[in-house]
Amino acid sequence: MNPAPSSSTSARPRRKRSGWRRLLLCAAALVTLLLAGGGWVAYQHTYDLREEPVTITGGAQPLKGVLALPPEGRGPFGLVVFVHGDGPIDATHETFYRPAWESLARAGYASLSWNKPGLNGAPGNWLHQSMEDRAEETADAIAWAKTRKDIDPDRIGLWGASQAGWVLPKVAARMPELRFVIAVSPAINWLRQGRYNLLAELRAENASQQEIDAAVARSDRTRELLRKGATFEQYRAAVGDVNGMTPDRWRFILANHTSDASEDLAKMRAPVLLMLGGHDLNVDVADTEKTYRKLLRRPGQLRVRHYPDATHSLVPKDVEDSELKAFALAVAAPRSLSAEGYLEDLRRYVTEIDSRR
Repeated sequence: MNPAPSSSTSARPRRKRSGWRRLLLCAAALVTLLLAGGGWVAYQHTYDLREEPVTITGGAQPLKGVLALPPEGRGPFGLVVFVHGDGPIDATHETFYRPAWESLARAGYASLSWNKPGLNGAPGNWLHQSMEDRAEETADAIAWAKTRKDIDPDRIGLWGASQAGWVLPKVAARMPELRFVIAVSPAINWLRQGRYNLLAELRAENASQQEIDAAVARSDRTRELLRKGATFEQYRAAVGDVNGMTPDRWRFILANHTSDASEDLAKMRAPVLLMLGGHDLNVDVADTEKTYRKLLRRPGQLRVRHYPDATHSLVPKDVEDSELKAFALAVAAPRSLSAEGYLEDLRRYVTEIDSRR
């Protein structure tokens, strides 16, 4: 599961996403309490993994993370480096990465993830990062992983969701030795994504044409302020109610609003698995698929997997639409929070990539 990328030009309240994040936090808290009781819940939250806390060094700042290894063996194992989407995400994504780690472990792969800067005692502030900073951070983590005897340096790939769509291509374009890239719900162009997200959410809320026109006008004003490099104070003076926008968030958007993945995608050599949901209100998946197919032209380079009933987070739509159902699954069957076939597709893909060696 992964958070959706923010609409960079609308500055609208993110009620739905915030509610989903609160749900995950509540579920994680309840699970912690119930684990003490053992039984079925404990079984459902037990994964065939060996998790090792790690400190990733060699970059601009140390990164506090988790290396999730297969349950047995000394390796060397293949490695999947996890690149987060938007938001304040910790190394396990509040435990919801673990089903994916388990699936990859069954294929003989370890997984590496870390707290975003500023979370859980990690130094820095993730809102002060550009996509270039995030790409350098990922490359530094790969370099660190290659020094470990239990990691096979020739079997390292990337997994990334949502906002990571602007990070993965940068890393892969510079590191052609990467074995693969798994891209979950990535966008291509930051501003196009923001406008698509704005309109898709308004239509889903059955907004009137007057409301849509007003939101688009506000978005256009915001885009012009970004183009001019306006300060947060100038932005606030121009739009009035900032709808939860903070100075740090404005700084983040200002640094990244020109992001476009196309140039880096065209330079990539690694095989790519593109995973897309059919009910994505955050990313125009048709535009994403069209661009990936146009730019990733090497024979057999691109594989696309569709999940027609899934949302941006690759969660079944009926689950994401029901807090009660999502809560129940988060507690009793967390592996079922993912779209049908997603976890098995991860295992199968890295296994097939290994078979090409």
